[in-house]
Amino acid sequence: MSFRIQPQPPARPNRCQLFGPGSNTKLFAKMAASAADVINLDLEDAVAPDDKEQARANVIEAIGAVDWGNKTLSVRINGLDTPWWYRDVVDLLEQCGARLDQIMIPKVGCAGDIYAVDALVTAIETAKGRTKRIGFEVIIESAAGLAHVEEIAAASPRMQAMSLGAADFAASMGMQTTGIGGTQEDYYMLREGQKYWSDPWHWAQTAIVAACRTHGLLPVDGPFGDFSDDEGYRAQARRSATLGMVGKWAIHPKQIALANEVFTPSEDRVAEARAILAAMEEAKRTGAGATVFKGRLVDIASIKQAEVIVKQAELIACGV
Repeated sequence: MSFRIQPQPPARPNRCQLFGPGSNTKLFAKMAASAADVINLDLEDAVAPDDKEQARANVIEAIGAVDWGNKTLSVRINGLDTPWWYRDVVDLLEQCGARLDQIMIPKVGCAGDIYAVDALVTAIETAKGRTKRIGFEVIIESAAGLAHVEEIAAASPRMQAMSLGAADFAASMGMQTTGIGGTQEDYYMLREGQKYWSDPWHWAQTAIVAACRTHGLLPVDGPFGDFSDDEGYRAQARRSATLGMVGKWAIHPKQIALANEVFTPSEDRVAEARAILAAMEEAKRTGAGATVFKGRLVDIASIKQAEVIVKQAELIACGV
């Protein structure tokens, strides 16, 4: 075990991140009233090139005019390979009040991308006397992004969360699929004539979770494109939760309830976690380093596992 203590991620619920285009102002109030923990107002993929400037103005106005409650409010800027991103950052930070919490940076390929945005944000904050430091969340959407995932996670103290953007990632990798998340028809194993489908995103998600946990970020599952497939969404979300991700995107309002359902620990699971903590507390009182709980061994590592579940439940209950 390293003597370096693994930093804790931001202490806030992040079960569902709801996305909506900045060009559609009719959606803003509905997004604010939703059950999503995080709102992502989008200036990138969901906005046509001719609408970029108007969408930016819409978002700036809405940040101050709409009551977002206690939700984390984030804006996805345009990629650093476009002519729009710098003006997204400048206008947001010069014209928005303190309600904005985060900037989402898409298609991050290396730590230098984060440095560039950080330098601009820091200069504006200093010039404008902004006292609330803007956080960063990023999307890994390329082969380069995944290859440099750990250095990206460590690139700035502003970093708070990281997601996998499956569609652009698949294109960058040359994957033969047009699906966004979920299992893929041709990605299967064969045994005794039966097909068994595995998860083509598993290894990338695992790398993201490891980088996030190492550097104190929230690992978040990205989009699931087929919003007519509730069970497919649930299955992907459950795999992601098992891997250690804390939440998932919603690209359609119906996906909010699904994400909250999967990433909210059940009452039974929380009760069991508390019982494990109580059993280990009793074991420590008697000088034992381990004990038996419901027929299975639990030890110091079990305490850490149980504490994750209890802490997550407490954050959600408090609406932090």
